[in-house]
Amino acid sequence: MTLSDIQCCVIIPTYNNRNTLRRVIDGVLQYASGQEVIVVNDGSTDDTMAILDGYGARIRVLDNVVNKGKGFSLRKAFAEAIRLGFSNAITIDSDGQHLPSDIPLFIEAAIENPGALLMGSRNMQQEGVPGKSSFGNKFSNFWFKFETGLTLPDTQTGFRLYPLGPLKRMTLFTTKFETEIEVIVKMAWKDVPIVPINIQVIYDKDERVTHFRPFRDFTRISILNTWLVTLTLVYYLPKRLFRYIQKKGLWKIIRDEAVKSDESNLSKAKSVGFGFFMGIVPIWGFQLMVGIPLSIVFRMNKVLFLTAAHISIPPAIPFIIYASYKFGGLFYRNGVQITSLENVTLESIHVNFVQYFLGGTLLAAVVGVVGFVGSFLLLALLRPKR
Repeated sequence: MTLSDIQCCVIIPTYNNRNTLRRVIDGVLQYASGQEVIVVNDGSTDDTMAILDGYGARIRVLDNVVNKGKGFSLRKAFAEAIRLGFSNAITIDSDGQHLPSDIPLFIEAAIENPGALLMGSRNMQQEGVPGKSSFGNKFSNFWFKFETGLTLPDTQTGFRLYPLGPLKRMTLFTTKFETEIEVIVKMAWKDVPIVPINIQVIYDKDERVTHFRPFRDFTRISILNTWLVTLTLVYYLPKRLFRYIQKKGLWKIIRDEAVKSDESNLSKAKSVGFGFFMGIVPIWGFQLMVGIPLSIVFRMNKVLFLTAAHISIPPAIPFIIYASYKFGGLFYRNGVQITSLENVTLESIHVNFVQYFLGGTLLAAVVGVVGFVGSFLLLALLRPKR
């Protein structure tokens, strides 16, 4: 099995990696089998150009006149690979941490998983792994799972096999290190299978040069994740939930979550109570955007939380607002008192927002506590014991 069997080229982005570049290219050429090796020289100021010139026609060199960033270089190489008619592209960093001898693992996995994105998975627990690399990977893994619902052991690896078909229909906005995160999240959103592959990794502090700038690049990554999380909450998470509900059936999902044995009755009851609270608390439009991350942070049952949060379905909203006003009137009497459900209007809410907000918050707390106690007692009575 060779790269030609999966119509795959190899892409090597490089910037001032003179110490390791030649070794990486030589290693890749051993497995290239005549396929294109595309090296993107991202405005290097050392003797990278002279090194690349020594390979002649054995490699295809793309030059950035000035340093544009790893993401820009990858996007440029992807466009060239697509133009040349390849179906897949393997990317490998030029800093020497990855071993080209692992390329056959990607070829084998690509044949077994056609059309999949293959992610080289490094052992981040081994001796010599820099602390900032381990932390950055855990940080990235957490947000990737939140944004896609998928768990990967290594989302920051530079050794990957990309299916190029999805990239043809994908709009990318980033140009630095964060591009690799943007690509895998958007591929997951397009339902591209993602398969991790265990690979070797070498961290030689005397030889390796990294251009990752912790403050600036973490800031870029955080800005990207903020945008991706927003898209997740507004569109992709509801889409995933809708698909899941369509596949299994709403009542079966709720029943299964209520009786599954790996959670205590207390934990389930807290999820229900918190769902009732977030469904009523007067932050309309932001209830799930606030509640879902909190349910994840506090390890709640997301299905039970979301089910309970839907206490505020549209037909019930006028009743909740009216009840919030009446409840708030018990504690705040300086506003306009509403005497019937017909008096609930946008104008009446505007006239006495304080009474409504106070009442809505207190009502949410009371209903949340009642929901917690009631669901706990019901689960204790009906749920099969472990």
